[in-house]
Amino acid sequence: MTSLGDIEVTRLKGVGAALADKLAKLGIQSIQDLLFHLPYRYEDRTRIIPMGSLRVGDVAVVEGEVMKTDVVMGRRRSMQVTLRDDSGFLVMRFFHFSAGQKNQLTEGARVRCFGEVRPGRAGYEFYHPEYQVNPPPMPSAEQATLTPVYPLTEGIQQPRVRALCQQALGYLDRFPIKDWLPPELLADYQLPGITEAVRLVHSPPASAPVPLLVEGRHPAQQRLVMEELLAHQLSLLQVRQQIQAREALPLLPGGDLIERFLDQLPFKLTGAQRQVVADVRQDLSQPIPMLRLVQGDVGSGKTVVAALAALQAIGAGAQVALMAPTEILAEQHYQNFQAWLEPLGIRLAWLSGKVKGRQREEALAQVADGSAAVVIGTHALFQEDVQFHRLALVIVDEQHRFGVHQRLALREKGVGGTLAPHQLIMTATPIPRTLAMSAYADLDTSVIDELPPGRKAIETIALPDSRRDDVVERVRSACREGRQAYWVCTLVEESEALQCQAAEVTAAELAERLPDLKVGLVHGRLKASEKAAVMEDFKSGDSDLLVATTVIEVGVDVPNASLIIIENPERLGLAQLHQLRGRVGRGEQASFCVLLYHPPLSANGKSRLQALRDSQDGFFIAEKDLEIRGPGEVLGTRQTGMMQFRLADFERDKGWIEPVREMAPSLMEHPKRVEALIRRWLGERVRYGEV
Repeated sequence: MTSLGDIEVTRLKGVGAALADKLAKLGIQSIQDLLFHLPYRYEDRTRIIPMGSLRVGDVAVVEGEVMKTDVVMGRRRSMQVTLRDDSGFLVMRFFHFSAGQKNQLTEGARVRCFGEVRPGRAGYEFYHPEYQVNPPPMPSAEQATLTPVYPLTEGIQQPRVRALCQQALGYLDRFPIKDWLPPELLADYQLPGITEAVRLVHSPPASAPVPLLVEGRHPAQQRLVMEELLAHQLSLLQVRQQIQAREALPLLPGGDLIERFLDQLPFKLTGAQRQVVADVRQDLSQPIPMLRLVQGDVGSGKTVVAALAALQAIGAGAQVALMAPTEILAEQHYQNFQAWLEPLGIRLAWLSGKVKGRQREEALAQVADGSAAVVIGTHALFQEDVQFHRLALVIVDEQHRFGVHQRLALREKGVGGTLAPHQLIMTATPIPRTLAMSAYADLDTSVIDELPPGRKAIETIALPDSRRDDVVERVRSACREGRQAYWVCTLVEESEALQCQAAEVTAAELAERLPDLKVGLVHGRLKASEKAAVMEDFKSGDSDLLVATTVIEVGVDVPNASLIIIENPERLGLAQLHQLRGRVGRGEQASFCVLLYHPPLSANGKSRLQALRDSQDGFFIAEKDLEIRGPGEVLGTRQTGMMQFRLADFERDKGWIEPVREMAPSLMEHPKRVEALIRRWLGERVRYGEV
């Protein structure tokens, strides 16, 4: 039986090859794709607003008579059409126009137009508004409906998409959309069927409650939101299923490595660490690949948990790989593991993109013949030429910097290419529970929610940059007392070159103003060896002040550093600021974080800095960050396509996360439904990150 997914969009009137290509860029190839290209908001065009009552920023419909039409030659040639009604006048300005348009918009013509009010040379203006000449009467209040607004791509305008969607709705009578959700589920939540929901969202009837539609809370919208969140959840559970379809090597604890390691530690594990270690030990002893996310606030001791997991694998005669997103963080892990494991007679190998020539060949040989039990590096670990001897555990730090596709790729590196390695994923970015349930549905989660005893609270102070001289003096006195400080430069520009330049300028300025201090500089453009040398100097106390870009966000551990200055903190997310702040407070002395902001702060900026001053709790801060910036920003995944929903809004719709999580496992027993739902909502990017 023919379905809407089988009917090509070229069957619609007016869709030729050129338009079909443009629609394909939006993922639209069939009529069904077009119907699931949903409006992300609505405009109220049901009332004509008097021109005299408009204010800048209003989005409104006006109607009036053309007073005059001129082509003006400013910096850019434009057509200026002046309209008037009984209350005032307004200019429609077009930078792209045809002779036909100019002839149509002649003096005396009646025009209705819709646009956003901007200030202009001749008073208020609409740029490129939608307009009608000699418009029909406005619909009565009983007939008036909201106008949907769709996501666009280059070369397609709103009116065109609207007209195509209206045409596509005509197919629904003959070809209803297949409903893949069980009827009892819809009844439980009092939600409409899929065909009815899609029809209403594209073409709300005049009787539909306007506030609910505008806020995205109408039952028809919520029906689609729930299905979209469910499709995302199912796609991640499918990833989990694919990874766990392969067996893993059960790693049964053997020998006395773990006891010897714990004996040499200068501290006792916290209760939270012991609980997480027990979870991991249990997972590793199974023949199913472990998929566990360990979350812990800055300084909660995740690395020790990772080391204990590694020792369990090594004790069972297997190999371990530890992957970190940056050279600095990978190197930090290498130094920690070296200090902990080499005394136990365990050999480590180091592999990163910057390891070349003979050094690389030697490392590859040690990995291949198994003489290196632990291999540490960046994602260079998973290049084709890296052959493991008996890889059974992969530890990934700061997982959200890697895509899900990398988790899938790890399957191929396991023992003999047939057994999947266990995966332990760590993050020092506390992730709000609702977000973790949605973004990491393929992982079991453990939380280290207790800091080691003796960790000092960090006093956080926000100062305007007009107080910069006072802050420089504060650095001088802290370093004179034998302590060390960080100075972090942030730039709003994404360019790494500009960030490095800003850090260089700051380092030179501080070295000049503090001639009795030794100033180090670290940024993303330094060679790995130069970076390591600067970090080593700072760690060993040879330099007093380290000027850095945000490359020091995670993993750098210098107990003697008790002061951190963060410039332009208003440009960073709360989670990142919390990470940076966590570079201090690791020793005995009282520690301080100075947020040196550039006034005036927006209300949003003020509330973010206040949240940081009020709390040291990474999970509280992460919840705040989620409220303010949304999930894509919190996870650092704007660029990966993850959590980019068509209709769902994470903050508004988080009430669905728990129910969706409960619904998903029983649906997984119906593979046909699961495939159909994932294809409907995620289309060709069926796996996050597999793009």
